[in-house]
Amino acid sequence: MTFGKISHWLTGFFLLLAPSPAQAATVGTWKAYMAYHDITEIEQGGDLLFILASDNLYTYNTNDQSLQTYDKVNALSDCNIAHIKYCPAAKRLVIVYENENIDLMDLGGGVTNLSDYYNASLTEDKTVNSIDIDGAYAYLSTGFGIVKVNVKDAEISDTYSLGFAVNYSYVQDGYLYATSSAKGLYRGKMTDNLLDAANWNRTGDYSARSVTVDEDLLATASALSPGGPQYNHFGFLKYYGGKLYSAGGGWSYSKDQQRKGCVQVLDNGNDEWQIYQDDVASVTGHNYLDVMAVAVDPQDNGHVFASGRTGLYEFENGSLKQEHNLHNSPLTAVGAGTNKNFVLVLANTFDSEGNLWCFNNYSKDNSLLAYNSTDGWTSHHKDAFVMKGSDVSFYDTRSAFFDSRGLLWMGCPHWGEPALLCYQKSSDAAKCISSFVNQDGTTISDARVNCVTEDLDKNIWLGTKAGPLMLTTGQITEDSPYFTQVKVPRNDGTNYADYLLDGVSITAMAVDGAGRKWFGTESSGVYLISEDNLEEIYHFTEENSKLLSDEIEAIAIDNSTGEVFFGTANGLCSYMSDAVSTNSEMTKDNVWAYPNPVRPDYTGLITVTGLSYQADVKIVTSNGVLVAEGKSNGGLFTWDGKDLKGKRVASGVYMVLVATETGDKGVVCKIAVVN
Repeated sequence: MTFGKISHWLTGFFLLLAPSPAQAATVGTWKAYMAYHDITEIEQGGDLLFILASDNLYTYNTNDQSLQTYDKVNALSDCNIAHIKYCPAAKRLVIVYENENIDLMDLGGGVTNLSDYYNASLTEDKTVNSIDIDGAYAYLSTGFGIVKVNVKDAEISDTYSLGFAVNYSYVQDGYLYATSSAKGLYRGKMTDNLLDAANWNRTGDYSARSVTVDEDLLATASALSPGGPQYNHFGFLKYYGGKLYSAGGGWSYSKDQQRKGCVQVLDNGNDEWQIYQDDVASVTGHNYLDVMAVAVDPQDNGHVFASGRTGLYEFENGSLKQEHNLHNSPLTAVGAGTNKNFVLVLANTFDSEGNLWCFNNYSKDNSLLAYNSTDGWTSHHKDAFVMKGSDVSFYDTRSAFFDSRGLLWMGCPHWGEPALLCYQKSSDAAKCISSFVNQDGTTISDARVNCVTEDLDKNIWLGTKAGPLMLTTGQITEDSPYFTQVKVPRNDGTNYADYLLDGVSITAMAVDGAGRKWFGTESSGVYLISEDNLEEIYHFTEENSKLLSDEIEAIAIDNSTGEVFFGTANGLCSYMSDAVSTNSEMTKDNVWAYPNPVRPDYTGLITVTGLSYQADVKIVTSNGVLVAEGKSNGGLFTWDGKDLKGKRVASGVYMVLVATETGDKGVVCKIAVVN
């Protein structure tokens, strides 16, 4: 390469070093946000401390003081660890999950999955009560006997079915001992055939074993800060102002999980968590459980309201400012009397003027309430919000939000009378839709409304027990509207079609920057459906992806980066999607590419973000040769770094040329590729 060409290359290269937003994660990558707060077990192996906290694992290297967290996304095979035990002879950590799956981790962090026990079809109780080590073997004490694992060879050696639950086991003087709180102390000579229960003999009474964590190790671990949230419950998610606001959720008419109340906020720019004051129960003198909704004041992001089964809580910069309950507000619940533990406020949201709106479930005359610090409380109770055949407001109402028209929407998944509730603030008018009929005139059975949202075309979507339903803009003002069940053609040579996700219970929904719909389900993972609602782009499950659980409780999207957050039964994770919100105007200041430069070892997608809706994108060489083209997905375009023939492009600076839907053209950024 001549000096002139080198100079030209460097000039183009350094143009790329102008200030730009921090590079986001690669499209298609997963991330887990696990809690590592409550320490239950610690094992030492060499320089490493293996620490089990909040059912998750992290290590501390006592030599270099480094921390490493582990989860299903970056190493492990499963979620919710029940027990860990280090095997010195095999130099491996035995990890047993609550679902009886088994991982073996070496000192370098390598993991071998031993799934035989997890996959075994047994009628007995497979619960693992403890792990005990002898030489290269781990003895798992279970609900029916003992499972012997060869840790070094990563295989199950024997299974001893004793017919009773074993609390713990140990090897001593050539005997394997099984201790049972129900049956006493048994032992079998290790040279005998221990598969035969007749070779086990009762030798004494049960003696409980003290299970404690070494005080010195606990002191060391307690001083560490592995980061992450404090709790693994994410029943509610809302992305607002660059932050992910979350609450534990956990309550409905059919579920009473009694999750400790919590509000956890992720600052997505620096990956730091703020845990709101959670000793609320001791301050208020009653339960603080099952927080179901969080609302952020649009005029003051530090002013936040959280509500759930025990009332409404007002926070200022993460600290409890005031509790609103049946003693100091109109919030009530029929039959509660003076019981502060039963004030159901499962839905709340702010309007654009800074007024907080709450739906008070199971209330006789204060179903819908508005609040601000100047005027206090105002009741907007409507007969439409009272359940038929009852004198109380709809039970279990949730998912409150104001749409682009200023209409307040809420959904009710009550089995007796599922409903979609709507309130028009400008006219103080209310509507309740409790009969769900589709475009074909068919009544939709079991349409319990778990969640409600609006798409980019201003249609209202319902996530129901029967699948997703769409209330089109033209039907919103109808007295007896019908709901569209989208028909997806089979494309098999027939004229048949199927309703979109028919019969799939939808528990969470979100619309991304490209107008695509993300549907979370009760037990089938996550679906991504195209903007026109006709194509299934992805179906993520815990088996085919890094999704932590198929049970989805909440979804939220950072539309500036495309990161989609999933609150699951096993905690919080995210997927970096290929769609972001759009820019109305594309300039060199608001469009950028990452990674940039593209280094020789990088083989993933190159992302251009900040584009306008449906922008035409062309990637060309400095000489104007076309190497790639396409349309933006929302405000994002991805390139695999290959030319039109499928070959990786040569080193050089490549220009991103764009044209808007109206035909305006220009160069918005450059990408350096180094091979």
